[in-house]
Amino acid sequence: MTTTTINGRPFALPDDPDALLIDVIRDGGLTGTKLVCGSGVCGACTVLLDGTPVVSCLLPAQAAAGKSLTTIEGIGSTGLHPVQKAFMAHDALQCGFCTPGFVVEATAFHDGWRASKGAATPSREEIAAALSGHLCRCGAYEGIFRAVAEACSGRFDGNDPIPPRLEARDKVTGLARYTVDIHHDGQLEGVILRAHVAHARITGLDLAPARAVAGVAAVVPLLDDDNMIRFVGAPIAAVAAKDRRTALKAIAAITFRPEPLPAVIGLDAARRDDAPVVFEKKDRKRAGNVSEGAGGAPVSWKGNVRGPSAPFSQKAKQARSWLDEARAQRNPLLVEETFRVSTQQHASLEPHAAVARFDGDQLTVHISTQAIHESMEKIAKRYGLPHDKVRVIADHVGGGFGSKGSVGLETIAAIELARAAKAPVRVAFDREEELSVTGYRPAAELKLSLLPSPEGRLKALSLTAHADTGAAVNSLIAGLARLIYPAEAKELVDFDVLSNLPPGAPFRGPGGPPMSFALEQAVDEAALRMKVDPIQLRKLWDPDPNRQRLYDWAAGLDVWKSRKPAASQEGRYRRGVGVATGYWLYLWQTGSSVELAVEGGRIVASCAVQDIGTGTRSVIANTVAKAFDLEPQDVEVRIGRSNLPPGPGSGGSRVTASVVPPTLLAIDKLKAEIKRTASRTPAPGSNAPWREMIAASPNIAVSARRQEDGKPPPGVRPALHEAGIMGRVFGWVLRLMNHMVVGAGVPSSVQVMEVEVDTWLGHVRVLNAYTGLAIGKLAAPTLARSQAAGAVIQGIGYALYEARETDPLSGHILSGSMEDYRIPGIADMPKLDVHFDEAGFEHVPGGSVGIGEVATVPTSPAIANAIRDAIGVRLTEIPFRPDRLVAALKGRDAA
Repeated sequence: MTTTTINGRPFALPDDPDALLIDVIRDGGLTGTKLVCGSGVCGACTVLLDGTPVVSCLLPAQAAAGKSLTTIEGIGSTGLHPVQKAFMAHDALQCGFCTPGFVVEATAFHDGWRASKGAATPSREEIAAALSGHLCRCGAYEGIFRAVAEACSGRFDGNDPIPPRLEARDKVTGLARYTVDIHHDGQLEGVILRAHVAHARITGLDLAPARAVAGVAAVVPLLDDDNMIRFVGAPIAAVAAKDRRTALKAIAAITFRPEPLPAVIGLDAARRDDAPVVFEKKDRKRAGNVSEGAGGAPVSWKGNVRGPSAPFSQKAKQARSWLDEARAQRNPLLVEETFRVSTQQHASLEPHAAVARFDGDQLTVHISTQAIHESMEKIAKRYGLPHDKVRVIADHVGGGFGSKGSVGLETIAAIELARAAKAPVRVAFDREEELSVTGYRPAAELKLSLLPSPEGRLKALSLTAHADTGAAVNSLIAGLARLIYPAEAKELVDFDVLSNLPPGAPFRGPGGPPMSFALEQAVDEAALRMKVDPIQLRKLWDPDPNRQRLYDWAAGLDVWKSRKPAASQEGRYRRGVGVATGYWLYLWQTGSSVELAVEGGRIVASCAVQDIGTGTRSVIANTVAKAFDLEPQDVEVRIGRSNLPPGPGSGGSRVTASVVPPTLLAIDKLKAEIKRTASRTPAPGSNAPWREMIAASPNIAVSARRQEDGKPPPGVRPALHEAGIMGRVFGWVLRLMNHMVVGAGVPSSVQVMEVEVDTWLGHVRVLNAYTGLAIGKLAAPTLARSQAAGAVIQGIGYALYEARETDPLSGHILSGSMEDYRIPGIADMPKLDVHFDEAGFEHVPGGSVGIGEVATVPTSPAIANAIRDAIGVRLTEIPFRPDRLVAALKGRDAA
């Protein structure tokens, strides 16, 4: 038997030559080391082997024989390392799933740097090179740069800092527990058998061979009652076994007969008149939902095309007439273009995962979810259980971005298997599943026509969007253009194009980024033709008061005032500056409640909400601490449990606006109760009266529900009111069906991007990003900046790198690993300036609204407009691959 030393303790290594080091580490209870990519790409599993960073997901366990291994738990065991302190202080993390790997690598870099260069400060380039093997889907790179630089310069050699994020210490030391880290006694591993054909009817499903495999405890079918497969990866059955290897063996033993049916893959093929139909009329309700809302009104279908859906059009016939007239007259101001955007995967680093356990009639489910309370309600309804017999838990969630907003297959499979096996079962998707069947932002084709009037106003706009939704419906892209740039007439038409691909899902501002990509480039082109400043044209066309202030900020930036025309630049490298605008809805969730209590002389805040990296714990703690003159660390925040007071889901940027107002109400109630029941009053002249009264208070508890907003100032209305009667109806349905309210005022963003274009190789690099955000008061300022930076980096990925690749014949997803699906790394992070405008939402209790969606909406068009400024060519398809850019330049030269 061979051994290794892990964090100073001897560890036996398995004799199996195929055993990987990460499995030895995690099976030994050291769950800070995370498995994400399984291919050495993301760095989340990094450990130190004899002091050298290695990726444990690729290293055979026997490679550690006789050597010393240090995991994240070993780095922080005797006192925080300067790197850990710096990560905490600079909020160099969000969801925290990638953080242990970053910290381990940065620790090795720090120690080597200090040994050779003392307290010198490394450059961004040196830090990026050292950490280039690590990925953060939340985009926390700006904080990581600052943290590593200041740790190396010696700033964090002393006392521990007070972090702006409440759970920062747990995340930088590997103690934060995610769903994939949960392990009960007797826990089994669940695996799902998935289809390898895009369209088929399954007959003769025989599960008995799988049940006969030694070590298998349960096998359950997962087919819909019509036995149909409509995409590669559709579930057929699931197995629970003593370990994953055994479960995979059992999956392979299942037999069935697929009766192949004609399949159609992708946007263009599915629109052909002779395309095979994905959903017959009787089956259309089986389609998935790509929207955060309840779905739109009934819409016609023709083959695989659902639509047109045009509830937000305004004088559509008039818009068509004016545009036809402009074409006939060859009006030079008429802007017409077809834009294409690619599929963007959520690529959350923690996979979709669930652990289900029955204790008698009590069901406990740990889920990596964006909706604790809603998941409990849906599970209870599905299985006919009382609410108090279902408990959903999510202590920490490793990212979601919209993909984890509903009760998914991983949860259903875990519950079904646990019930059948009479034992706890974990189901965690592998990376191929994560990058294929868990949802995505649909690709789309957008045809746009924009006509300014002779007086310089916006006369007519037509936008038609065909969304590549796979086996799903309810996209809304074109309709969102109703709520910005008022025009005399707008024709806004949405189509879902269904095909035999996995269903899409909501993704951070669903519909917003593709709409903005087309519209903001058209506005920019109109400014060029009208020979006016692009910011000034937006000021003229866009009356929203929040954005008017942001336009003034953007126009005053030195980078904007000093930009050079494309014609003045020569040579291989060209620089350009572009601007774009975005908005999102101000949403809050009805029924959201917060309980405040005094327990043992300490305030405890409770809410059945989750923290997916956005900082919900800190938002609540900051709000309470400020009211009682405490430090946030003095407040205990309990979230992530469905048995707490109902909380909102983390979607649509609604959490802060849903939990801060009831927290403020509960604060008033608690103050009154403390004053009434405290055993003594503060000493005269006390500088901490509330602290003294809380210490003298008996255990008490109060709660409050989210109240209605105050009366908004004149001219500030809910965004949907700008869409007329249909907008009001949509808002009413959203409140009735989804318990979401569209409040008055519009969260807004104006972004200015500076890029460098390599005209030889077609590479685009974002040098500087300036982001102006009007989102009200900042409940957690440092975390708000982190959210803004992360939104920008995801927008950069959307513009420059991210694209799902699919076999057009078989429907297999070809980019099913992180080697093949490129997300931004730390070296892709530009220098970032974030400007917060905190006015505009004074009618909201607390004054705070969401930031996660609005900050990513305008990034891709701002980059596109900057490229146009640099090279004089407009790129209409993302990602802006080098081959596309070079081809566009050649086309210009040929013209």
